[in-house]
Amino acid sequence: MNLLKALDVAYGLLKSNNISSYKIDSELLLSDSLNISKEELILNLKKKITIDSYNKFLLKIERRRANEPIAYILKKKEFWKNEFYINKNVLIPRPETEHLVEETLNIFSKNQKKKLLEIGIGSGCLITSILKDRKNCSAIGIDNCLKAVKIAKINAKLHHITNRVKIIKTDVDNFNSGKYDLIISNPPYIDKHQLKYLGVSEYEPLKALNGGINGIEMLIKVINKSSQLLKVNGKLIVEIGSDQKYIVTRILKKNKFYINKIVKDLSNYDRCIVSTKLN
Repeated sequence: MNLLKALDVAYGLLKSNNISSYKIDSELLLSDSLNISKEELILNLKKKITIDSYNKFLLKIERRRANEPIAYILKKKEFWKNEFYINKNVLIPRPETEHLVEETLNIFSKNQKKKLLEIGIGSGCLITSILKDRKNCSAIGIDNCLKAVKIAKINAKLHHITNRVKIIKTDVDNFNSGKYDLIISNPPYIDKHQLKYLGVSEYEPLKALNGGINGIEMLIKVINKSSQLLKVNGKLIVEIGSDQKYIVTRILKKNKFYINKIVKDLSNYDRCIVSTKLN
């Protein structure tokens, strides 16, 4: 069997399960199984595939056929300008979260030396992306999941920023170290009663999605802790749910934060709030 025939089989399997991205997914999974680039695959479609490689490929196709996100099968995901290692212990980095990187880079110029904190570091894609663009900045990242901390450390090493970031396993309530120029967080913000309606919730870690009743329990903790740890005029940038703008801005103002801007994502939903600690 050649590579083109293997792809045709995969196309049919994924299409039969209504996987709309069946073509690109099949090509990515086959190139991954062969350890070659997608471009190299397309240039060698008449080449024969070994039984071992074909079986490896079919196992991945079956996982995708069961609606497992392709990022978990490939164990990698593009975010901002880089590729990150991930697995099922962390959320898949999403395009809307790139707004937090963009807003941070808008605040600090290339040569500024600032101290940052990320609450809920997950895969580390946020703080790593920022530190790669801002070479004079340093950061601490915290997470209460040891498996996530290990993945964030892997990504810090892959992207050569280990000398500028310290990653710690701790709950936000128990972290009281230092004063920061900026705090970023993409906390769990989904109402726990809505989790069962999410398309990929059976694969992604529920703990990283569950924001409790009304989805704001962790957001409140992040804001309260940021009011203690930020320097005066320090910035807090948080990702929010599309229907949480009013309640989160109220909580911020109550904690003496000034609302600088509310950023919409590409689908025109309110997704990110930039605020400043006043005193």
